[in-house]
Amino acid sequence: MQLSEAVLGALKKGQVIPAHPLALTEARQLDERRQQGLSRYYIAAGAGGLAVGVHTTQFEIRDPEWDLYRPVLELAAEVMDAEAPADFIRVAGIVGTTKQAVKEARIARDCGYEVGLVSLRGFQDASVDEMVAHCKAVAEVIPVMGFYLQPAVGGRILDFAFWRRFAEIEGVVAIKMAPFNRYQTLDVIRGVVEAGRASEIALYTGNDDNIVIDLLTKHRFVNKGKPVDVRVVGGLLGHWAAWTKGAVEILRECQRISAAGEAVPPEMLTRAMEVTDCNAAFFDVANAFHGCIAGMHEVLRRQGLLEGTWCLNPKEGLSPGQKEEIDRVYAAYPHLNDDAFVAAHLDGWLK
Repeated sequence: MQLSEAVLGALKKGQVIPAHPLALTEARQLDERRQQGLSRYYIAAGAGGLAVGVHTTQFEIRDPEWDLYRPVLELAAEVMDAEAPADFIRVAGIVGTTKQAVKEARIARDCGYEVGLVSLRGFQDASVDEMVAHCKAVAEVIPVMGFYLQPAVGGRILDFAFWRRFAEIEGVVAIKMAPFNRYQTLDVIRGVVEAGRASEIALYTGNDDNIVIDLLTKHRFVNKGKPVDVRVVGGLLGHWAAWTKGAVEILRECQRISAAGEAVPPEMLTRAMEVTDCNAAFFDVANAFHGCIAGMHEVLRRQGLLEGTWCLNPKEGLSPGQKEEIDRVYAAYPHLNDDAFVAAHLDGWLK
């Protein structure tokens, strides 16, 4: 399976791709109306794609008790079929052993998804050879976006040697970098450069602690004696699952500055700090990310897009003091939210 030229072009241009949350009722049952309402919101806000079945969608959707992987993919696909443009990027999260991952890739492909975001969280003790073989198997079914998931939420350290090998896989079209670590992020970019695929693999930030700076930075490495400049073109982020219209505006401004070759304005550095401060509250950094999913739910609940902050795992929820931190950043940075936009369209999205 190959990406269409339109989707590949959009992916390389760089897009806001929100990681799609899971809308639940108080009884922890799938709320289909709000699930699709979220998808409509992201499309209307100007997102260029959606990532469904990822960490923000809750890994538990795969548990036999819930068996929600295909249903949530199908619900988003229905909305994308009806309302998204032809170059909209449909990303499905893929996890588990090679057998499970290939099965999920086939489900995603059957549901109309064109890119598989491959998580290696189940390969904690695997060798580079084993992980590369796993990714190759998935890439035979669906084009692959690599995923460097931070260890704090179930990822593992993936060194330069892995990313150099991974970037050589023909079916790799993009990488989401989310180690929340400068050194490890550079390992990914250098691996892509030294594999000779800097012009072919689109790099997306997932570094919620460094979103704006990632998007503004020209990364330069030397390969075979020649400098190679690489930019992070977009983001696939749980953080962008709320206040999405503002995120689109930030990305486009970063892209405009980069294309013009301008010096980075001081106000964009301030904006970078503001976004990171908001993320600290939303993602519950003070409590080792325990409330990262519930924190995003809380923001969406305040906007009326979700009914509550419930997660499939009843042990997951807002941490003590997290609500107050969200209150603080809401008051401190009103220019970052898109509450007025949501309020004006909410009834139509929840039809």
